[in-house]
Amino acid sequence: MNECQTRMRVRLSILEPVSLNIIDESHKHAGHAGARNGGGHYVLNITSAQFVGKSTVTRHRMIYSALGEMMEQEIHALTILAVTPDEV
Repeated sequence: MNECQTRMRVRLSILEPVSLNIIDESHKHAGHAGARNGGGHYVLNITSAQFVGKSTVTRHRMIYSALGEMMEQEIHALTILAVTPDEV
């Protein structure tokens, strides 16, 4: 796990995830503009009871809010699967 993944994990803990998996796919985007500027490409799979009754857009906003300024520079692309424990 790289430093960015560790920071993401810490920030996402506010959502009290039941499960959390962060995959760094930056190597697949070598030479891409975002990769050249230092932003990583990640896949996030997160399960949280806090998502119950929330739309996909709201869940993503909750994640973006938790990650804060990381979305502006450290994270260039983020693929998200955000589900409730009942949706697993």
